Amino acid sequence: MNRQEARKRAKELVAKMTVEEKASQLRYDAPAIDRLGIPAYNWWNEALHGVARAGTATMFPQAIGLAAAFDEELMGEVGEIVAEEARAKYNEQSKREDRDIYKGLTFWAPNVNIFRDPRWGRGHETYGEDPFLTSRLAVPFVKGMQGDGEYMKVAACAKHFAVHSGPEGERHFFDAKASKKDLEETYLPAFEACVTEAGVEAVMGAYNRTNGEPCCANKPLMVDTLRDKWGFEGHFVSDCWAIKDFHENHKVTSSPEESAKLALEMGCDLNCGCTYQSIMNGVRAGLISEDLITTSCERLFTTRFLLGMFDKTEYDEIPYEKVECKEHLKVASKAAKESVVLLKNDGLLPLNKDNIKTIGVVGPNANSRLSLIGNYHGTASRYITVLEGIQDKVGDDVRVLYSEGSDIFQNNISNLADPNLPDRLSEAQAVADHSDVVVVVVGLDENLEGEEGDAGNQFASGDKINLNLPLCQRQLLNAVLDCGKPTIVIDMAGSAIDLSKAQDSANAVIQAWYPGARGGADVADILFGDVSPSGKLPLTFYYSADDLPDFKDYSMKNRTYRYFEGTPLYPFGYGLTYGDCYVTKENKLHVDAQAGDVQGAQLTVTVVNDGKYDTDEVVQVYIKDLDSKFATTHPSLCGFKRVHVPAGGNVTVTIDIPGRAFTSVNEDGERAVFAKNFRLFAGTQQPDSRSEELTGHKCMSFDFTLG
Repeated sequence: MNRQEARKRAKELVAKMTVEEKASQLRYDAPAIDRLGIPAYNWWNEALHGVARAGTATMFPQAIGLAAAFDEELMGEVGEIVAEEARAKYNEQSKREDRDIYKGLTFWAPNVNIFRDPRWGRGHETYGEDPFLTSRLAVPFVKGMQGDGEYMKVAACAKHFAVHSGPEGERHFFDAKASKKDLEETYLPAFEACVTEAGVEAVMGAYNRTNGEPCCANKPLMVDTLRDKWGFEGHFVSDCWAIKDFHENHKVTSSPEESAKLALEMGCDLNCGCTYQSIMNGVRAGLISEDLITTSCERLFTTRFLLGMFDKTEYDEIPYEKVECKEHLKVASKAAKESVVLLKNDGLLPLNKDNIKTIGVVGPNANSRLSLIGNYHGTASRYITVLEGIQDKVGDDVRVLYSEGSDIFQNNISNLADPNLPDRLSEAQAVADHSDVVVVVVGLDENLEGEEGDAGNQFASGDKINLNLPLCQRQLLNAVLDCGKPTIVIDMAGSAIDLSKAQDSANAVIQAWYPGARGGADVADILFGDVSPSGKLPLTFYYSADDLPDFKDYSMKNRTYRYFEGTPLYPFGYGLTYGDCYVTKENKLHVDAQAGDVQGAQLTVTVVNDGKYDTDEVVQVYIKDLDSKFATTHPSLCGFKRVHVPAGGNVTVTIDIPGRAFTSVNEDGERAVFAKNFRLFAGTQQPDSRSEELTGHKCMSFDFTLG
């Protein structure tokens, strides 16, 4: 069904409603209207990395892990699986008249906010720090979810519009100030791509204000940009209880009725929360016009008609057996393997179990299910931790010794330290001493980095106060490294951690993120060489938070790889493999440009693997404007492609570079081609000295001038 037909049917249905009935449908928990045959519907559903909070579903790596795969095709597959399982569950629930929360077809994902600061607790819900990467991954995910059938399979939602990335503890009253340049260059591109390329059906506003106006009633964002400039035709939903903040925290209104009026006037159609329960009070007081209510109600029912909620659809027969089926689990495993980033390897990896009699596995995340799942997660029928993955991999051939070693976090301030900690450090050292090789699994979980209100982090409501591992884990890591055994450090976390001790002293370092329910098996496959690691960092790993601006400063100056003025621990785009891949000089470039209007370009390169292992590799292309003062400080990612390169072989790949890559943004927020001279870089990492130092390879580069 096309939107025009769905809108027509929505208008006809809404015209039959009383104003009270229309107002009731603007709540996320919309009640039934029996006389019109409209069942109750709860709009709130989650699918950040698999159908969430609704029982059993295939659980993929957390979003930041999916981003590390740098794989557009994979993101489309993940979106399709989310939609398939959502429909299978919806079909069964609808048969049983179960219309509770998390049971619908409207999913509040993806999160396309920019992970501008590694202290933000919700950063692991995003696709990292780069607007281009975020856009290229979000578009296939949304398309995969919504499908291309007669009806929309499920409705996706781009959140949180638009300048939103902490601090969590202040989000209900915080004002994020962003320049016009930073808005256009960094904070808006992923949302624009979701709207104009993917046709995302919903957009969710953020809790905070942006440049003085609440994000759920922000005229420059919602009216001037989203609807007028980008032509968004779907519905807009508030973050949960965000409209209540208008009068209680932001103080831009003085009552629930005024808040509801302001939100409706700016085009917020659906209220997750309680404030729209006051709409009728506003109507009776002459404050809120029925036309505003009608417009939003029509938009919401347009979505419901597009989803085929009042018709028979091609999705009605999707069986429940599709939920967590073998085929879907296979894709989840592929995603986990592609997401793992090898940060250091002195030759210890991959392990050969024939040469190992005893392997020690140590650390609070080694046998933790929480470290597999991230937040906004579903439920799996089976979990495989890293410890279990290693045990399954080696079977009875190798003895596996285990010590938790420490808590994941200790409250040293309140003197509630575990009295058994010294004993566990001693146990961890005993395990190391009696092992041929040691795997130390450290990191965080959703209780240490997450959302305000959901997280147990006592310091910052879900945000991190610094980039350090918790003290007890640092003590554990030092104690094990002091034993002098060959050691692999695995970090399971969703953000940048200071891993400098591991980089300096361990034989290998792996970033495993939150790899999904059975991710421990996939990590074990990489440890023992069944597959080569091939993930790339979607964000910069810094040495310290002291290298960064104030957390509350939303200026991009000295932030992310595009503007950071220091030397990172691990750069954006970095990640090793078991192969030895690099891009050769045989580059071929075709630029389609007419009268300064660059339509795009194609770059063809050859990737050579001089190593002994077959591997996937991610070819990355960066661009630098050599003329304009408006260009980013450092070259920006403008293209990438995942390829498979056999040992001793090579592969030729062509990468499309969009015309937008040749533009810059001036201080007035105007995007244009301001230069003629450009430099392109192609390699398996970004063109910075730290990446060259860590990989031993340089990017190929060449200059060209637009005609």
